[in-house]
Amino acid sequence: MTPERLREIERLFHEARERAPAERDAFLTRACAHDATLRGEVASLLAQPLAGMIDAPVGAVVAGLLAPTSGRMQLLGLDFSSNAVDIKRQIGVVPEGMGLFERLTGLEYLTFVGRMYGLDRTTTLQRATELLEFMQLADRPKSVIADYSHGMQKKIALAAAVIHGPRILFLDEPFEGVDALAAGALKSLLGRMTERGVTIFLTSHVLEIVERLCSHVGIIHKGRLVAQGSMEELRAGVAEAGSKTTLEQIFLSIVGQDGAVRPQMEELSWLM
Repeated sequence: MTPERLREIERLFHEARERAPAERDAFLTRACAHDATLRGEVASLLAQPLAGMIDAPVGAVVAGLLAPTSGRMQLLGLDFSSNAVDIKRQIGVVPEGMGLFERLTGLEYLTFVGRMYGLDRTTTLQRATELLEFMQLADRPKSVIADYSHGMQKKIALAAAVIHGPRILFLDEPFEGVDALAAGALKSLLGRMTERGVTIFLTSHVLEIVERLCSHVGIIHKGRLVAQGSMEELRAGVAEAGSKTTLEQIFLSIVGQDGAVRPQMEELSWLM
């Protein structure tokens, strides 16, 4: 990311602080435009509080699920307002709620999604079959998605998000409620995608997941992008940080704990 681009992002987040909440999200989304230096990487934005301001509205607007109240957004070098369909053909989204068609089987659902993206029948069937095998879902061909476990539903949601070969993938809490086996399959697929140059934008409240998976992390505090880079670059920017300093420690050292809800231990005498 160039210094000019970083300054532009900082300006946008500073400007967002002066806006009413209804307008703020439109400004924040402009800072999430795809940057060529992030191609093939897994990126994440962290903020305090983590919920709401960044991972929900910004991710939704950038993914085309929510219309901005004002402002302009570019993704993949295209203006979203005039090229929304072209952009959506090149991105994949796994929202936290997933929004699956639960009365379809896995193959039926992937076939539907592939055809909606404009893939021909042969290509759709081939990719759907390969994805079901890769995700270890092929052994239940007659089961509808409503009968899937939560981890299986996460896997089918990710399969649907990548069947058309997106250039950018947005994942909202992809590992929440997922068992170790399902998580392994998801990580394996994400690794293959980054090898192909796909950019993955991941949001999670679990900083350990962000630290393990993301090669680029941005930290936002009070509406401003105050730090961004790889874990090594973030550690270098924090005094007394060593090679074992965690992302959680970096995050707390940068944003502090002001505004955080602290437990009133003196009111919990029964725990003492």
